[in-house]
Amino acid sequence: EVQLVESGGGLVQPGGSLRLSCAASGFTFSGYGLSWVRQAPGKGLEWVSGINSGGVMTVYGDSVKGRFTVSRDNAKNTLYLQMNSLKPEDTAVYYCAAKAGGQPSSAINSYYYWGQGTQVTVSS
Repeated sequence: EVQLVESGGGLVQPGGSLRLSCAASGFTFSGYGLSWVRQAPGKGLEWVSGINSGGVMTVYGDSVKGRFTVSRDNAKNTLYLQMNSLKPEDTAVYYCAAKAGGQPSSAINSYYYWGQGTQVTVSS
């Protein structure tokens, strides 16, 4: 059974930091491109960041570039998102997603596997 389980969300003040994790099982993690996707209240899905299967290529959406860092540990089957300088507009449910082919994509419908999401709330 394929599982992607996010953790690390919570309530943080503006300007603060959080580190999200996504633990994977049930598929060949090291062969998949991975991304973080978020959904703010009342809005659609927004692609946030992606990383290739080897972890050497990363890409970011304009809204998070320079503040967020994506990484992965293929030995631990885990994806991470370090979020710094958080803003209220970063408030959303954050999902990790995996696609075959090794390369990430900003095309959300290209992802096969999804986690259940973790809530991030940025508020004073």
